[in-house]
Amino acid sequence: MDGTLTTQTSPATNVPAVEVPAPLADANARDIRKTGINPDFWYPVARSKAVKKGKAHAVTFAGEPIVIVRTQAGEVYAMEDRCAHRQVPLHLGVVEDDCLKCAYHGWKYDRTGKCVGVPYLDKCSLRPKNVPSHPCREAYGLIFVYPGDMEKFPSAVFPQIPSASDPKYKTRYLDRPVACHFTFMHENLMDMNHQFLHRRLMGGIKTTLMDTRTGPDWIEADYTFSRGSGKQPLGEKFIIQKNEKESKGKPDVMTVRTGYPYQTLQFRTGGSEHPALDLWTAYVPQDKAQRTNHTYGLMMIRRPSLPLVLDLAWPFIVWFTNGIFAEDRHICELEQAAFDRQGADENHEIFPVIRALRKVLTDNGVPTQA
Repeated sequence: MDGTLTTQTSPATNVPAVEVPAPLADANARDIRKTGINPDFWYPVARSKAVKKGKAHAVTFAGEPIVIVRTQAGEVYAMEDRCAHRQVPLHLGVVEDDCLKCAYHGWKYDRTGKCVGVPYLDKCSLRPKNVPSHPCREAYGLIFVYPGDMEKFPSAVFPQIPSASDPKYKTRYLDRPVACHFTFMHENLMDMNHQFLHRRLMGGIKTTLMDTRTGPDWIEADYTFSRGSGKQPLGEKFIIQKNEKESKGKPDVMTVRTGYPYQTLQFRTGGSEHPALDLWTAYVPQDKAQRTNHTYGLMMIRRPSLPLVLDLAWPFIVWFTNGIFAEDRHICELEQAAFDRQGADENHEIFPVIRALRKVLTDNGVPTQA
């Protein structure tokens, strides 16, 4: 089977019946929770505001320590957060002349990781060792690094997020640690059948899968929703502002996409060309076993015709989305706890979209380091 996912609509139910690959029969197939994220991509590792001028900032990618340095001119660069001399963390050091000096013996490194000075040795036959550096770039209020194979770096495409720089959108940043494997996060957002989890905040929501599309390193699904009970919460009303004249009876559509390794969600009200909600997220593993991740994201909400309405409603939106995010984080951490107790993925997954998503994540991932 070639791995292609297709959809057909059932005449009896008008709900797509999705064809997916059968479960992998290969006994050596990787457990999805033991599949590591592929490092050969750009990953956000810090908020821009967290790294001050003339300061160093410690971050982690899959167990590897990285130090981000912002020069006095405001530029950023990244290198391994270990001094080549005694292996102590370089983020404890001092930024001087756009270089970073280790806090222990004062070894001095430039932005490429080259040791350019040892204060107590003017001449030495033993050449000081350098520190590995990482490509680093700042955009969208985030600092990204490329931690992967430098031979593959020329083909690494930097993420494009047009709404983040569009003045017609107001952006909220997602910046939170989550104690679970990053694949649980992909599954949580992709599987919109979990609305029952949010019943306290959103009431009774019925989810309908409309369509799915997939490729070797991506999958996306279209959903629409209807209300079974309760009223639309105030925070959601401010996020999803529908123009009844434009909709003309067309359904609202939410498209969730995993384009490896990132994930997006766009919600379009009926008849709207531009998404009312545009979400971009990346789940960055923290530990070597990748049982924890730091979620960085941009939640962009389109401004209504009255310019100040969204700003006035922002506290309600923050409260509402905080509640949704807290419930998602808690349930994903419970999934990780179950995996840790069982020692393997014992999930009985029956939703075809998630089964196909797992294939994308395992096919494009790498083995987790022991």
